[in-house]
Order: sequence, then structure tokens, then C-alpha cells
Amino acid sequence: MQTRSKRPLTLRDVSEASGVSEMTVSRVLRKKGDVSAATREKVQEAARRLGYVPNKIAGALASQRVNLVAVIIPSLGNMVFPEVLSGISEELEGTELQPVVGVTDYQPEKEEKVLFEMLSWRPSGVIIAGLEHSDASRAMLKQAGIPVVEIMDTDGEAVDTSVGISHRRAGRIMAEEILKAGYKRIGFMGTKMPLDHRARKRFEGFTQTLAKGGVEIADQEFYSGGSALAKGREMTAAMLRRTPDLDFLYYSNDMIGAGGLLYLHEKGADIPAKIGLAGFNGVELLDGLPLQLATMDACRREIGQTAARIIAARNAEGASDEGQVVELSPTLSFGDTLRTN
Repeated sequence: MQTRSKRPLTLRDVSEASGVSEMTVSRVLRKKGDVSAATREKVQEAARRLGYVPNKIAGALASQRVNLVAVIIPSLGNMVFPEVLSGISEELEGTELQPVVGVTDYQPEKEEKVLFEMLSWRPSGVIIAGLEHSDASRAMLKQAGIPVVEIMDTDGEAVDTSVGISHRRAGRIMAEEILKAGYKRIGFMGTKMPLDHRARKRFEGFTQTLAKGGVEIADQEFYSGGSALAKGREMTAAMLRRTPDLDFLYYSNDMIGAGGLLYLHEKGADIPAKIGLAGFNGVELLDGLPLQLATMDACRREIGQTAARIIAARNAEGASDEGQVVELSPTLSFGDTLRTN
């Protein structure tokens, strides 16, 4: 039995297979220079047939950059960030840039480690969730010498460029609509907020606006761990046992809000006349519920697309748009769980 050599393929192999000089093969594969369509097709066909993949490390040594975009997010375990990633991937598809994902689990020390490892590969840009980072992470981002786009949030100072929504404004808008609808006894359920800064900012905007309207949160509960339907059911049942006269429940995300809605629907609650509910994120899961949960779209796909577009443009044009803040406007959906007057 013969064993096939594992020697990596080189430009010479493609040159010999296509009958074209190594220099021309290099120009074709790097998409540089003036090469006829027929020659280009011949080289590309030979490369496909051989399974040739260019060695980007060699090129990176000269340019000090690889065609990768570091994308650093806190979680893949919820329904929020996959849509952001889809937007990034769609926008980069027509470029030479490729996204590479790192997950931090909302832990600053893990973010430092992921960022250090990714920057050591000298990517062409960084897209990172949030504006709050450790001093070490901020220092690495500032000194990277590449485009950095912080996503999801605009309430704070960016290292370079930020793309997202104002979460304080989102909280204010929801509180204004709840007050306008005449609800007075309001309960809040959400994640433990030292690690989830965006949820904290929504809560701040929400409670400050309620206070201006003469209303205080009547009950509140915070949990750690992933967002889940079961957690929403459990928290809703416990809160209503403690404070049965609540007439509105505001959840920090749609997943626990959906759990609360299912619990109340099963109990025969008069929604939204006697008790209203709202979540946040506008996830597609809501389409399968017996009632449409009131929610606010966080512009997830658009955020991903916009961030990727900025990275691609700054790599292509060499332009510097540092200090740019792109604030998108979330859309409030009243659904079937928030009264409209």
C-alpha cells in the first residue's frame, strides 16, 4: 500500500498543473495584477482540483496583518448574538475578510484572554460587544493599530467606533408606554447586572422614567445563568405569590418574558387588561406564542452589518473614522400584552 505524501502544496504545484508561471499563479490567487480571464480560470481550476490553499502566514509577515476580523461576544447560548454574527458574515462575504469568533461568557478576565490571543494573530479589525472592558483590554484595543468597533451599545465612551442602540433610551421608551397605558404596580425581572451592563442601563432608564411619573418598582428579582423559558415561569410565579396586586411585568429579555407569558396564559390571566407584560430583543421565538409579547427590537442584524461595513471600508480605503458613533433606533412592538390607548 502506498501512503500519500502530506507535503503542503505550493505555488509551484499549481504552476505545473496549470502550465502557467508561478508569478502569474501568485497574481491570480492574490487577485492582483492584470491577468486574462482564460488564464485566471485555468489557474483557479488547477488550484481547486489540487485542493490548494494559500499560505496566508507568509503574506502576513510582509503586511503584518491577516485577513481575519476578530469578533468577540459574551455568549452563543442565547438568541441574540447569532443574528449579530449573521449580519457580520453577510456584510463581509464580498470581501477578503473572514470573521473569527471568541466568546467571553460575560467575564472581563476571559475577555482579556480571548482578546490577547486574537490580537496576537494581527487581525485586520476587531468587533467586540459592549463598551465596558478591563483596563488591560482597553489598553490592548487602543494600541492594536487596527479598526475597532464596539457593538450593541452607545451609552458610553468608545475606544474607537461604536455601533448600537442607547439602552437607557430603550428603557425610557418602554417606561413611558407603560405609564401612558395606565399601569401602576410594576414588577421587574432580569439578569444579575454587574456582568450585563446593557441590561443594567435599560433598568436605569426604565426606573428613572417611572420615578418621574410618580411610580416605583413594586417588586424585582434578579437571576444568574442563561435566559430560559423555565426560569421566566418560575420567577413570575414566585413574584406574583409575593406581590399579587402587580399589574405589569417587565422582563430584561424575551426568553424569560415568554416563560412568564406562558405561565399567565395557562392560569387564565386577563392579558393585557388586568396584567401586562413586556420583554426586550424582539426574537423570532415570540412568533410561536399564544399571544404576542410586547418587546423592543435591538437592531441585532443591522448592528452586525454596520460594524462589518465599517471594518471593511477602513481596510479597503485606509480611511480613519475614529470617534464615530452610529446609534440605531429600536422599534417598540406592543403585541398583545401591552395596552394601547
